[in-house]
This record gives sequence, C-alpha cells and structure tokens, in this order.
Amino acid sequence: MCLGIPAKILSREPGLLSMAEVDMAGQRREVNMSYLPEAEVGDYVLIQQGFAMTVVDAADAEASLRAIAELNLLRPERLPRGHR
Repeated sequence: MCLGIPAKILSREPGLLSMAEVDMAGQRREVNMSYLPEAEVGDYVLIQQGFAMTVVDAADAEASLRAIAELNLLRPERLPRGHR
C-alpha cells in the first residue's frame, strides 16, 4: 500500500519536467510536478513516490497531517530509502 502524504508547495520551477520544493510534515523535499501543471505555490498536493499526484484543499491536508502524526507514520525508519 502506498500512502499519499500532503505537502505544501513552497517554490516551483517551470519546465517540461517541473520540480517543486515542498514542506511535507516539516521536512523540505524536492518533488516532481509533471502530473500537476496547474498547481501553484501555496497549494497542498498529495505526494506519492516523489511525484505530486493531486491538489487537495488546505483543511483536508491539515486533517490528514494530524492523523499521520497521531499514528506516527512519518518516523524516519518508516520512510522509503532515499527519503530519510
């Protein structure tokens, strides 16, 4: 099973293989934005395997992040290799 983690877009580089810097539960990450050309800085997106997959509203993103924190799903040892 793959868990989509909400992240807030902090900055974005245009281009065919667009990348963005996001804040994912307090961690800054680089993610591929190729699937979401419409997403803008300040939007929340669900991240799966390093790709932004869908735009989500801020209230839903915050609720998901609270649930993830309560369940302790973002412990470093649970993150995929290369994301620790």
